[in-house]
Amino acid sequence: MVKIVDLSQEIYNGMPVFPGHLPTVVFPYRIHEETKGQTHGTKGDLSYTIFGLLMCDHGPTHVDSIWHVTNKPGAKKIDEIPLEKFFTPAICLDFSHIKPKGIISTKEIESALEKAKLTVEKGDTVLLYTGHYDRTYPNPEYMTENSGLDRDGTVWFVERGVVNIGIDSTTLDSTGNTCKNFFPAHEACGEFDLMNIENLCNLDKVASKRFTFVGLPLKIRGGTGSPIRAVAVLET
Repeated sequence: MVKIVDLSQEIYNGMPVFPGHLPTVVFPYRIHEETKGQTHGTKGDLSYTIFGLLMCDHGPTHVDSIWHVTNKPGAKKIDEIPLEKFFTPAICLDFSHIKPKGIISTKEIESALEKAKLTVEKGDTVLLYTGHYDRTYPNPEYMTENSGLDRDGTVWFVERGVVNIGIDSTTLDSTGNTCKNFFPAHEACGEFDLMNIENLCNLDKVASKRFTFVGLPLKIRGGTGSPIRAVAVLET
């Protein structure tokens, strides 16, 4: 038996997105009242309703392509990355004690692993539970107060063969850095071809655990990233 934990934020009109990214807009495109009688069934007229969606490929819970953060030759777009990278063994580490805008340092990473009695294995996805979503979403502080990785912490994961890092905020970098237009964690992701997932939620339900992570991207031709339905699959 398995238990599935949904790690994806709800998609709705006007949801918080990273500053400078396209807003999320969800709107009725056809409604039952206007489509009644356009289609038929065995018992008479039918109707249907559909929504239109306008969103950034980095708007809701999403994964970055490598091309998003670097224009180096060969940087992969989202439809060029093997699906195996989005279906991996995973762990979630607890950094909820780190102050707003703080840095998840290599020392903090090693301490979290020791406390959880976990190890990082080659091919893992690692999720960073900061508690930021739980404390601030959807208030303005969600955009401005999150902790995150620096370059050293990001490279620490690279050196151990991690394929994807996820966080429960709009950016992998601490806003203590991004407020100065400084993105060392994203820089390292682009340099070492490391993917990252942003805008996760419910990480408290998998903190300090090992599980299977699934977060398949949409097949967006040439995409810089993609919304995903991120889930953790736990053995019960």
